[in-house]
Amino acid sequence: MNYEIIIRSAAVYGFMILAIRLAGKKELSQLSTTDLVFIILISNAVQNAMVGNDTSLLGGIIAASTLFIFNYILKLGMFRYAWLKKAIEDEPLLLVMDGIIEEKNLVKARITHDELDESIREHGVSSLNMVKLAMLEVDGNISIVSYEDQFKRTTHRRKKIHKTFAGN
Repeated sequence: MNYEIIIRSAAVYGFMILAIRLAGKKELSQLSTTDLVFIILISNAVQNAMVGNDTSLLGGIIAASTLFIFNYILKLGMFRYAWLKKAIEDEPLLLVMDGIIEEKNLVKARITHDELDESIREHGVSSLNMVKLAMLEVDGNISIVSYEDQFKRTTHRRKKIHKTFAGN
């Protein structure tokens, strides 16, 4: 077995996890054209670092298998150890609370007001003051909870409860 490929692949995997972590979770949410080109070029750039001069089928299978195994081990470790999960994924970040923007967190996440407004509209919320909570999740997506959603759920529950009592 070619242990050099395993060591190289593991090193590149670790570097890529660190690089993505440092780039920020916003970069993970949606891929733009430049992001897609970047990913394609990165994969091409690190390929030789993983397999070296071994461009054989076996070399590729060893590199891919190493990546799958290390990914499985890392996911298992993140499941079992909260400190590891936090080191790699960070935590959700509060962006809006009760219609008020948390400016320092917006700057920390490198999210512009226009991007936040776009996300609010994508969630079907009419305005910022209707946002009860907006969070930048660990996967880079922005979750929005609106007062409109809360009203819809409350109304739905009341109807359901009313039907239950009417049936007795």
